[in-house]
Amino acid sequence: MREKTIFITGASAGFGAACARMFAAGGNRLILTARRVDPLLKLQEELAADAEVHIIPLDVRDREAVQGAVEGLPERFRDIDILINNAGLALGLEPAHQVDLDDWDTMVDTNIKGLMYCTRFVLPGMVSRNRGHIVNISSTAGAWPYPGGNVYGGTKAFVTQFSRNLRCDLLGTRVRVSCIQPGMAETEFSSVRFKGDGEKAAGVYQGTEPLTAEDIAETVRWVTSQPPHVNVNTLELMSIDQSWGPFAIHREQK
Repeated sequence: MREKTIFITGASAGFGAACARMFAAGGNRLILTARRVDPLLKLQEELAADAEVHIIPLDVRDREAVQGAVEGLPERFRDIDILINNAGLALGLEPAHQVDLDDWDTMVDTNIKGLMYCTRFVLPGMVSRNRGHIVNISSTAGAWPYPGGNVYGGTKAFVTQFSRNLRCDLLGTRVRVSCIQPGMAETEFSSVRFKGDGEKAAGVYQGTEPLTAEDIAETVRWVTSQPPHVNVNTLELMSIDQSWGPFAIHREQK
């Protein structure tokens, strides 16, 4: 496989950082973006021996900033082969009638709009070169509901359906689109969801062997390493310790 240029959003931790390390080991050229600068700088330093790494402090919710980041890439990084739309988050587990509306706005702006902006500004180059691969990180929450999942699940359902519609738009080109739907995975995800409450976050994974960031990175590697005529449309994966429950039924106490 030739050296590729890979653009990863949300690369400061979790799935994004694991993907960066995995692709760097293959000698690829990396564009890493995240809101937090210090973790990006540390990751760039860590990977410098194996790969060229260009970092961009970026909030994907800012459409003009995303456009400027893509259009301002150095010459050697402009021909993006793989876009990994990983930036995203969940906030809170309150029921819909009690939720903080700012949390809903943040999830919609990041998980939906941010992914749309990155896709829209990277995609024209892929189409003009007639090659490329967009990998969108969705979630099992986009297909399977749970209490408190309300808008987070809705945003991830959008990611899944958006991926399918991209495939329709790109029919006749050699640009591929894949949607990865992880289940429970131990990263900073729960710490972010519970706004830094480490005890609550640890409780999510207590007594289980959840997926790891490296598991997801390996999944992304496999999906993107298939022959050019093979498109993995959607791939859902869970820990063996996670499954589905029965339908919830409310029974009146008489």
